[in-house]
Amino acid sequence: MAKPRVVASLDIGSSKIRTVVGTLEDEHQAPNIIGVGIAPSTGLRKGAVIDVEETINSITASLEDAERMAGEPINHVFLGIGGNHMESINSKGVIAVGQDENEITEDDVDRVLEAAQAITIPPNRRILRIIPKAFTVDEQKGIKYPVGMSGIRLEVEAHIITGLVPTIKNIEKCVLQAGVDVNDIIPNSLAAAEAVLSKRQKELGVVVIDIGCGGTGLSVFEDGTILHTATIPVGGENVTNDIAIGLRTSIDTAEKIKIEYGTCTIDEVAERETIDLALMSKVDTHTVSKKQMCQIIEARYQEIFMLVKDELAKIHRDGMLPAGVILTGEASKMSGLTDLARETLNLPVQIGFPQNYDGVVDKIDDPAYATVIGLLIWGSKFEGKPYGVKSINLKKGVGNVKKWFKGLLP
Repeated sequence: MAKPRVVASLDIGSSKIRTVVGTLEDEHQAPNIIGVGIAPSTGLRKGAVIDVEETINSITASLEDAERMAGEPINHVFLGIGGNHMESINSKGVIAVGQDENEITEDDVDRVLEAAQAITIPPNRRILRIIPKAFTVDEQKGIKYPVGMSGIRLEVEAHIITGLVPTIKNIEKCVLQAGVDVNDIIPNSLAAAEAVLSKRQKELGVVVIDIGCGGTGLSVFEDGTILHTATIPVGGENVTNDIAIGLRTSIDTAEKIKIEYGTCTIDEVAERETIDLALMSKVDTHTVSKKQMCQIIEARYQEIFMLVKDELAKIHRDGMLPAGVILTGEASKMSGLTDLARETLNLPVQIGFPQNYDGVVDKIDDPAYATVIGLLIWGSKFEGKPYGVKSINLKKGVGNVKKWFKGLLP
């Protein structure tokens, strides 16, 4: 019996760097998770490297932590990229079908996706992902996968995600200097959705809101494929900063009281309830109003959801997604957040826990691990050929997309 393939994923966030190691019997099975590593993230801000040395040390610490638990060395990782530099655009590609019998082949799909990539983007941006939303064969629209069909004209509507070249290169360089190669780079918003969504939710229409430390990513799915992605530059870090300014405490104390006492349901907090900061910190010794802190938290989270509402309004899906909202990410664990999101967005809301994986590691049943497990699930759909990022050409990138696209089909 062949030895199971070892796959690893790396999620480089603004507050924590997470690594997950899994084994794979074959590409159709869910990965079996055997190791998890986590380390504080220093040297990054809002998804961009601000100190190379510190970033390398943080990545190395996270990788070593995962290697110790797994008992396996990590040589390649699937890397998640997020941050405010990410942008997405929609594009169309049209070709004439090349075969004599007018039967559409995989080469035709490659060509039409290449045609969709013929768009003008600034030289400092790079295409990270091109995702086919739907194909049209002659006049028949809404086709998921056209290979084997007959037709003369093939069109595709594609969603293209781009990132800033310097930001991506800096993160890539830090990972390489930490001693591992990068198999593939995947946008965080797609990875988180891969971990928490079922096929039915993607068919009905759903938005995944990944609230991280430095920012919030959202991805909207409908009819089984991606409809829209966006990044909002507000996250859990902003909530902590607001508490520190509003209550005149240090950042560390603000973070502690946010985690310990924070809630978005102000009605449940008594008017005179106070928090004694001396229990939490040696620096801050005064008492603060719990109600005031909760009002600060609610105001900032409400701002995040209003910005999400604006993004949904841009694509005419405000209040129009039957499967509702899935909240995930480190900052989605705030008490009362689902009720606040439900009121603001007028949609059903639930917390998204990672699924589609095996293994007995208990601490990963947590919304904060959605992205890194999604990266692993994404990576497990490949056949073990290391897709070196430096050598990704158009064909190979398109091939990756095709494989992922087939994985969406029931």
